[in-house]
Amino acid sequence: MLPNTTPAIVTDRLILRPLSMDDWEAYAASWADPLMTSFIGGTPRDRQTSWAKFTSAAGMWPLIGFGYWSFIDRNSDQFLGNGGLARHERGLTDLEGFPEAGWAFVPQAWGRGLATEAMGAVLDWASTVLNVPEIRCIIDPENTASIRVAEKLSFAPIREVDFPPGRTTVFSRRF
Repeated sequence: MLPNTTPAIVTDRLILRPLSMDDWEAYAASWADPLMTSFIGGTPRDRQTSWAKFTSAAGMWPLIGFGYWSFIDRNSDQFLGNGGLARHERGLTDLEGFPEAGWAFVPQAWGRGLATEAMGAVLDWASTVLNVPEIRCIIDPENTASIRVAEKLSFAPIREVDFPPGRTTVFSRRF
């Protein structure tokens, strides 16, 4: 049976915890940053859009048994980003029927291996809890940092597809 609440996961440097109102202001500020969104839609989010995404991400857990976490620095308790597994109904046939991995970190956290650490923990959790043979993700072909993260996590590119605002690469990781 799939969980309907978000489990907490602790790594060496991070706490992956349920999205909560404690994280809302930092979440909204991070998604308003043009650097954070440069490869994720390309446009900073206003508060209303961020609120819809925030509540949607939190709401996946009781509906489908997986979703997003807040990524929190273990030492400072600072919000560093969010991500996990999702079902976004994007209209891309290559994603249908597969949990979609996704991650985003504030620019101040970039280049420290935190995305690999966080998503490695998410994939470890998924391999023991979810009964899925494969997880997929999409990454902007210009986002070399996220492509490196995906490759470290054993994702491999399977195809390029049209997806606004341009082309994106679909990656797959089999268990």
